[in-house]
Amino acid sequence: MSSFLSPKITRCAGTADAKLIHVGCAGWNIPSQYAAHFESIGTHLERYSRTFNCCGINSSFYRSHKYSTWERWSASVPRGFRFSVKIPRTITHDARLKCSPEELRAFLTQVSYLGLKLGPLLVQLPPSCVYDHMIARRFFMLFRGLHDGDIVLEPRHKTWFNGGANDLLNEFSIARVAADPACVPLAGVPTGHEQILYFRLHGSPRRYYSSYSSEFLNTMAGRIAELAGEVRVWCIFDNTAAGFATPNALRLNAEITASTELLQAAHTAQSLSRLSSC
Repeated sequence: MSSFLSPKITRCAGTADAKLIHVGCAGWNIPSQYAAHFESIGTHLERYSRTFNCCGINSSFYRSHKYSTWERWSASVPRGFRFSVKIPRTITHDARLKCSPEELRAFLTQVSYLGLKLGPLLVQLPPSCVYDHMIARRFFMLFRGLHDGDIVLEPRHKTWFNGGANDLLNEFSIARVAADPACVPLAGVPTGHEQILYFRLHGSPRRYYSSYSSEFLNTMAGRIAELAGEVRVWCIFDNTAAGFATPNALRLNAEITASTELLQAAHTAQSLSRLSSC
């Protein structure tokens, strides 16, 4: 089993709340071999959004989109659907977090056209981006001054996985992504802002191509169901290159439903037992 599932998360678990769980894929492509799991009428996004309740938008990393495009995406999905949007590479990879306020404000103006459908904003750093406290602090201060929604960070250099970086994330209410494959063991453990847990599964062992095993997905489902009592839990499958994100997300959703029902049954039995002993 992947070491991603090995570290234990010490967070208070309550009765699982399905409204707090978001599982989906990077993008909304529907591979033809899995089309039967989706309705046949509508655009790919419309069909996708009737099966999954979220997706990750990666195209924003490479280029900007028209305001009308963001509006159209928002109008195409149900009320409870959410988009997690990756911030541009010009900010994370070119400027390496030392961007201008105007550049960040321009991106935030774009995604604002998603309205209430906007979910977490993903800041993925290049593997060579070393943790620099002052640069990170200035960037997070700028970001928080312009945006009060969920922000999640996916660092990929070992220097980000220390107490100082964690404290900074907590100060600005930013969650650190739990990524698989993990660049260091701690990269597989979500931390930072405690109101959201964000898992990003790229495929393992071959990034973007590998499918996840039934054992991995079953364990992941139990983990998410236990954690979703008090916090929002996100899981985005990014192993899209060979089309495995879709079946993996479908299987995880089914297993989460089963795990949630077991947890609720156990909670009900425990409550009845306490009442009968009174």
